[in-house]
Amino acid sequence: MMVERYYFFHHKPPAATLEILAFDTANTMRRLVSLYNSLTDAEILKLCNHTINSKGVVYLNSEQECFLLNLACAERLGELDIAAASVSQLGRKCSDAGLNQFDFVYADLKAGMINTRKLQFGSRSVLKSVEKMEKLVSATGKLHDAMVSLADMEASEKKVQHWKALGCKNFGYKNQVSVENLCDQIAFQRKQVRHYKEVSLWNQTFDRTVRLMVRIVFIIYARICSVFEPYISGLPKNDQNLDDCYCLLEHRELYQNNCCLTNRVSKSGPISKTNKSGPIQFAPVEDEIARNNRVWMMAPPSTVGGSGLSFRYASVIMFAERCLHSPGTIGESDREALYEMLPERLKEKVRKKMRGQWLKGEEWEKGGDGRSPAEGWREAVEEIMKWLMPVARDTTRWQAERSMEKQRHDSKPTTLLLQTLHYSDLDKAEAAIVEVLVGLSFIFKYQKRRRQ
Repeated sequence: MMVERYYFFHHKPPAATLEILAFDTANTMRRLVSLYNSLTDAEILKLCNHTINSKGVVYLNSEQECFLLNLACAERLGELDIAAASVSQLGRKCSDAGLNQFDFVYADLKAGMINTRKLQFGSRSVLKSVEKMEKLVSATGKLHDAMVSLADMEASEKKVQHWKALGCKNFGYKNQVSVENLCDQIAFQRKQVRHYKEVSLWNQTFDRTVRLMVRIVFIIYARICSVFEPYISGLPKNDQNLDDCYCLLEHRELYQNNCCLTNRVSKSGPISKTNKSGPIQFAPVEDEIARNNRVWMMAPPSTVGGSGLSFRYASVIMFAERCLHSPGTIGESDREALYEMLPERLKEKVRKKMRGQWLKGEEWEKGGDGRSPAEGWREAVEEIMKWLMPVARDTTRWQAERSMEKQRHDSKPTTLLLQTLHYSDLDKAEAAIVEVLVGLSFIFKYQKRRRQ
């Protein structure tokens, strides 16, 4: 009797597990692993030696490393903030009081009140934690797929049983065998679901899961500080002791701390810079994707993204590539649709450029050296597309990675905004697009004339 009473008063109930919250948790965990992978030595070398020096990024966005690295730093910090907010929300369900208060701990971390020097990125124990997270994310993704398949099978079974109950005349021996096979498949699928629940985040406790992610949040933040501090000058300073934490870059101060952000002048590039004109305002379709991305919202009106044209211009450029390399797949209606995608301002630029080049083309034909004008236009367009196309591809890739985020099971590093058209100078980007479209128009013109 005494034993039973002791057991009643002192036995702890089993710790709560994530269960249905496993899928949102897996998304947060995948984001953290992706962030971790984006900060490896190989990825940082790629960023510093290749990405920020690529021709399209240098010409359209900036040739100032401090600007581009500030963008990279700020975007990665923004992504970490979003992940940390999700971890904090999950931490409120933990039994550990310290995990309940993770939002305050994270604020202290960013305020430089926590020593991060002892957090070693890439250590054996950290890599072990990251590997464990990857396995949990993968298993949770498989659980999701298995549960969807099971739901489809059970729905099919209900339909068949309904037909059978109605005494359907066509329900013969073959259908009976199919029903038995379906039942076997459902039984097997239920075993699969039970297995994946055991090995995935579904069966993990809140405390264990949050504790694992909190450690990686600290590691990532410390890594961002150590990686970007040597390259970025003018980080905000205050009266606090910031010796242990460098990268306290606030998004709103991104422009204030770097003169190159407001006075970006590039002397390189094949197209001369025209006078700045007023911003174009469109209802951007990407609002849902970029709602929580502060770096996205900071693009000024003089940029493609600040005018709400990033994805539209990326689509135009990629369509132009098809016209250049696969003209047989493009009909007259497709070219008209492409033209209608353009804002009115860009249409006017194309028409103006066409009128001027038309006269030059006629003079070329009269006194030319026998070389088709189409060849010259093709060379010019191909040269521009070499550096314009990668930026357009990265723009669509950035969008796809964010719009399909909850469906992603991989933890590869994501594309950065500095690689896209978002921070591209609007006039330069439009001038390049005009050159390409006018060039394609003349290529089609001369090729059509040659066939006649």
